[in-house]
Formats: sequence, structure tokens, C-alpha cells
Amino acid sequence: MKKTQVNQIFQKFEGLKAIIIGDAMVDTYLWGKIERISPEAPIPIVSITNTENRLGGAANVSLNISSLGATPLLFAVIGDDEKGKDFLKLLKKRKLSPEGILVDPDRKTTVKSRVISNGQHIARVDEESIHYISPELEQQLYKSVKKTVENQQIDVIIFVDYDKGVITPSLVKKVTELAKEKNIKTAVDPKNRNFQLYKNIDLFKPNFKEFNLGTKSNLKKGDLEGLLKAAVSHKQKRGFKLIFVTLSELGVIISNGVEESYYPANIRYIADVSGAGDTVISVASLCLSAGLSPKILAMMSNIAGGLVCEKVGVVPIDKELLIKEVIANIDS
Repeated sequence: MKKTQVNQIFQKFEGLKAIIIGDAMVDTYLWGKIERISPEAPIPIVSITNTENRLGGAANVSLNISSLGATPLLFAVIGDDEKGKDFLKLLKKRKLSPEGILVDPDRKTTVKSRVISNGQHIARVDEESIHYISPELEQQLYKSVKKTVENQQIDVIIFVDYDKGVITPSLVKKVTELAKEKNIKTAVDPKNRNFQLYKNIDLFKPNFKEFNLGTKSNLKKGDLEGLLKAAVSHKQKRGFKLIFVTLSELGVIISNGVEESYYPANIRYIADVSGAGDTVISVASLCLSAGLSPKILAMMSNIAGGLVCEKVGVVPIDKELLIKEVIANIDS
């Protein structure tokens, strides 16, 4: 691959449109200073100096898709609460469409609040509903997706599953069948509860922990041979075209059933791993839609995941920086 081809890839991304279905959330950051230990318990007292809300989960995937130049269409469920209103304000601020967002008065908007001091996470507090959405809401969500697919040219549907209940067994089945009928690529970033529900997916991207839990394996992280064997076996059983397992500091593995490849992570300063999976599935899904090879898909996604780990907090990928790094990687 040459420098001109890298630019052509990102030009291709600009013509792509992705549906993102899943668990969207608000990531709240409480930035502060630690100056003393609590007299009540052996814990630090953090004096908060700034509070910030960001889009998280499936909404962060949408942000990444947008940052890469493609068009995201987000379908998710929020609560009828203050954080839900904050979520809609964030969508507007980021110029993302709220049309696919449903409000459920019986649910909490998922919020992850992180306390950070001197660039380090001190604590995280989660507010969430994890039960599956109601059959009525699920049907409403599916009808919205179906209408969009019938009225627009969609290149890929991405399931972003954080185990918060938006992605139900029936929704997975119906949307997957719809995608096959319309010849739309499908990609999944899974969690444990729904791990075995997915089948006949084009790109299945668990991380190592999710793969171990979902397949009930007992693999050691450095056992690449064992992991590849287990990944290929799971791919064949579930009818996936590609299985792509991320290994944090060890890199990634990918298999299309014919070739298996391992790509080590680039050595870089890791400030925060939160949100890296969102970036990886975003880049991988667009590479899949653009018809790129598994090798290019894995290489670009691996680099992108590493880049966002250099930032504190959940952030979308910087397209220009990614282009620069990909070019540097092919030149080296």
C-alpha cells in the first residue's frame, strides 16, 4: 500500500453511511485535585475543579464514524431524565442526528462518571438500567431501522453492545436478517450476555476478555496459537466472515478462515484505554464497508485504538493523525 492509496481509503470513507444500534451513554468526567486523605476512611479527597459530559458507548462509535468522514445514523434508547436531556444536547453539539433516539420513561439514561486527578482515574460510578427494553420499544426501534434501510443507501450496520439492554435477542435476529436481505455488511462489538446470539455476521470483534467469557475458554492472553484456533472454531460455528480479537497491549488477531494474522501493538504512552474498543470497531467497520483486505483492516484499526489510548477520557479518533500514522507504518 502506498501513500496515495491511504488517502484514497479515507476518500472512500466519506461516501459511506453506517447505522449504529446499541447502548448509548453519557460519560461524565469530574476533574479535580487530591490534597489530603479523608479522616473518615483511608481514601483520597478529590476537590472537583471541572465537570464535563461526553458522548459514550454507541454514541462514541457514531462520533468516531463521523470523525473518519463517514455518516453515522444512531439508534439507541435513553431515559426521560436530566442525563437524557444532556445526551440530546451533546448530540446537537456534535452535529449528530437525534432521529433514531427513543425515550423510555421506565429506564435510566446510562451514565459513567469518572473521577480523575493528575491524569489518573480515582473512581468510577455507574448509573444504569440493564434489563432488556420492552417488546414494544424493540419493535419501534426495529421499524425505525427498517424504514431507514429502505429509504437510504446504508453500507454497514454496527451493533454496539454494552450489556445495557438495548440489543435484544429478537432485535439481533431481525436486523441481521434485514441486513442480509438488503446486502448490507454487519459488524458487532459484543459483550457477554448476547455473545452467543450473533451469527452470520460479517465482522465479529470481541476483546480478549469478552472472547474468553463468551466462548467459556480458559486461554492465557499470550497464547496466540490457542487463541487463533479457538477464534477460527467460533467463527466457523457462528458463520462469521471475519473474527477480529483485540488484545490490548499485545495487539490484535484476525482471521477470515483462510488466513490468520497477528499484529502487535505499536509502543506508545497509554493514558487511558476507555473508548479504544469504540474506535477499533468504527475503523474496522468502515474498512469492511470499503472492501479493504483483512490485513489493512487490522492494521488501521490497531493503530487507531492505540492513538485514542494516548488521551485521557473517551475521545473519537483524529482522522488526520490516523492518516499520518498509517502512512508512517507503511513507510517503516
